Amino acid sequence: MLANMSPWDLSIIAAYFGVVLWIAWWVSKGGGSGNKKELDSTDYFLAGKNEGWFVIGASLFSSNIGSEIILGVSGAGARGEMPQANFEILASLILILLGWVFVPFYLRTGVYTMPEFLEKRYSKACRNYLSVVSIVAYVLTKISLIIFSGALVFETMGIPFWTGAIITVFATGFYTVLGGLRAVIYTDMVQAFILLAGTAAVTYFGLGQLGGWDAMIDVIATAAAEDQTKLPPEDFFNLWRPFSDTDYPWTGMLFGAPILGVWYWCTDQFIVQRTLSAKDISNARKGTIFAGFLKLLPVFLFFVPGVIGYALVQKGMLDLSLDNPDQVLPAMITGFLPVGIKGIAIAGLLAALMSSLSSAFNSSSTLFTIDFYRESRPNASEKELVRVGQIATVVLVLVSLGWIPFMRTLMGGGIFHYLQSIQAYISPPIAAVFLLGLYFRWINATGAIVALWTGFGLGIFRLITEFMSKEGIIAVSKGSILDILLGINFLHFALILFLFCGILMMLVSKLGTQQSDEALRLTTFQPGETPFKFKVSLDGLLTIALILLVLFLWILFSPWGIG
Repeated sequence: MLANMSPWDLSIIAAYFGVVLWIAWWVSKGGGSGNKKELDSTDYFLAGKNEGWFVIGASLFSSNIGSEIILGVSGAGARGEMPQANFEILASLILILLGWVFVPFYLRTGVYTMPEFLEKRYSKACRNYLSVVSIVAYVLTKISLIIFSGALVFETMGIPFWTGAIITVFATGFYTVLGGLRAVIYTDMVQAFILLAGTAAVTYFGLGQLGGWDAMIDVIATAAAEDQTKLPPEDFFNLWRPFSDTDYPWTGMLFGAPILGVWYWCTDQFIVQRTLSAKDISNARKGTIFAGFLKLLPVFLFFVPGVIGYALVQKGMLDLSLDNPDQVLPAMITGFLPVGIKGIAIAGLLAALMSSLSSAFNSSSTLFTIDFYRESRPNASEKELVRVGQIATVVLVLVSLGWIPFMRTLMGGGIFHYLQSIQAYISPPIAAVFLLGLYFRWINATGAIVALWTGFGLGIFRLITEFMSKEGIIAVSKGSILDILLGINFLHFALILFLFCGILMMLVSKLGTQQSDEALRLTTFQPGETPFKFKVSLDGLLTIALILLVLFLWILFSPWGIG
């Protein structure tokens, strides 16, 4: 790919790296932090708690949309698996929940981390659990996967996989270590619009190669008529599949996927840390609503290019094996984008990669430093805390590199399927403890920790047995209990595990005593307090508009629309 790139493309990519590194340098010198000469822990981990809604919203979007999301969703488009795009659409609704329900609790308690909030609501044991599980989850589902997908991007540029992985780590780790969360947030803001511009260019020029939308539909229909194993056009644009579908049944999407969403968008340090940096609740809420609107764009800028790539392959206009559809977007960039635009598109992929990776680095180091190091050394200086956070980032990177070989076995359904299935195994107990804990004041610490560890054990058991079954390490007898367990769709499994953990937590709590009213004052809804303080305002009107847009897309991409 490098051989096919013009000096203009290379210059654009070099300029992108220059801007990102300049922002990191500017932040490290005190830019955006009241011109402090040295970063303290609040600056490094929470960007000084002084950010506005636009920066927060762009950072929420950019941090989430890593190259693994772009490659995974576009790969789903090439496979005709549009239900995967529902995760993106559902995120808009969950972001509303984050802004209106969760953020007020997080900001009024003044916490740095989500485990710290659990300690205030329940106990130290709950805090330690979430800290450990979150760091492990970042290795399993974030850092290593982002590095993996980033290496795939570099492979399309003619750079060997492991060389690309190492370049990815060092380039991103450098500016993350240098400037902390403020560097991450400000680079995210720039990267969000670079990646949108890059993927929009792929969509525009891809449709141009085919002759427009109708021509693309004709190509897909012709391919399906000539080969019955290929999907018709309507299957490419239908978000909803029957209950019997083994991958994405509609029941799993409506009732299971939101559980993953609550964990990821409302309780995960990786995401919530951006809202903790807000100057006030209003800016935090506006940031989540802004991010919700941005989250509707991947359907058109990530999924549709995958469908375009599929049509280009059918016409013989794109050199790509559909055995590896996760590489469809890089192949399209390589195949036909004009000079200059190709550089923007590659910069967009790199922006997606680096924004998510830098966010994962910073969140991981925050969890380790605040929840473990500062707890063990309460008198540690601000400079010492920052330094420990930087060292923690480096260690986690090395561990993540070691996990990458194991990912290849679990990724039979593509990058995005891998990501969502792993999250389905670890997120339900955490979502239950956070969500139910806000509403039911009588749920106590004993109930929470029992539910967390029981749910974790069941989820990890499912993950390990699935891995061993795929590898042929264990033989699963047809009709056995283990066969039935592994046969449950991962979204249905998430729903069942959430309900089980919620009921278990309530039963155990009923056997114990409720925590004191004073301890629960800031972490639960109080008697007479409205759970959803919605009122007619700009925030309220924008929220209604966002909900209506989601409903419109659900209808548009269904049998009642173009599906």
